[in-house]
Amino acid sequence: MMHRITLIPGDGIGPEITKATLEVVEATGLKVEWEIFEAGTCAIEKYKNPLPDEVINSIRRNGVCLKGPTTTPIAEGFRSINVALRKELDLFANVRPAKSLEGINSHYKNVDIVVIRENTEDLYCGVEHRIGDFAAESIKIITAKASTRIAKFAFEYAKREGRKKVTAVHKANIMKLTDGLFLECVRNVSKEYPDIIYEEIIVDNMCMQLVRNPEIYDVILCPNLYGDIISDLCAGLVGGLGVVPGANIGDNLAVFEAVHGSAPDIAGKNIANPTALILSAAQMLKYIGESERGRKIEKALEIVIKEKLCLTPDLGGNATTEEFSIKICEKIKEL
Repeated sequence: MMHRITLIPGDGIGPEITKATLEVVEATGLKVEWEIFEAGTCAIEKYKNPLPDEVINSIRRNGVCLKGPTTTPIAEGFRSINVALRKELDLFANVRPAKSLEGINSHYKNVDIVVIRENTEDLYCGVEHRIGDFAAESIKIITAKASTRIAKFAFEYAKREGRKKVTAVHKANIMKLTDGLFLECVRNVSKEYPDIIYEEIIVDNMCMQLVRNPEIYDVILCPNLYGDIISDLCAGLVGGLGVVPGANIGDNLAVFEAVHGSAPDIAGKNIANPTALILSAAQMLKYIGESERGRKIEKALEIVIKEKLCLTPDLGGNATTEEFSIKICEKIKEL
């Protein structure tokens, strides 16, 4: 079966790690027709638009996209491409697994957490304005529709993946109306899943507990802002953003991406670590019904890291991006 998938290589190290990832996907024997598009700073230079309509149309047509990192200007310029894609395509669920990999330098072991983050509202709606020269105001938007939808997604995910517990994160002790509405919706949904343990925790306590006892958590459900912060915290528990996959999922569309930055300082040096994008591609294969190939990628990567074969500098080795991906391809063919 031939799959048609939209591909956004990104900028900075994006094209390098994308090339490595495509080689790994090809090693599984998957037949893919890639529709390649530029987005971000490289698209600005060429099309005067960071997110050309052709990109959106391609994802809608194909239903799935693999995306490398894109640069987001700070305090000026265009808004995040990631945020724009989520809003334009209604990719309401951000799914970020954080799992310990043997061979990765980390203070923790046996971490296996999935952070599920509502993607479309909260402070990320960007409803803000200046009040003269002395203040600025941002409006936090939480709706029952979005909260219920992400809660159902989280519990269905837990049920499908054999997960035992969902932990909802909030600050309803202070934001009684917005976070209170989020909790009300999650509680209502939780009643439909009596076999899954449900608990709630205030966001600041959640951060402390993750640092103390991350192994006790399973699926963590968050509104947008808390999910953004906690998903990076969980990545830090297992070695950093360079070793965790990411997905943005809607009703019929999905974008799989490396969640780390574009690292322009090392772009073109052939030393970037493609692990995050490779694992995102493995998640993508499972999503499109190619689960066995996705698991092969994960297994091969785990072997290469555990046995410390051809690792990139950030993983403690001195191999190039290309050498790392070649070794993973070799392992895939052995499995």
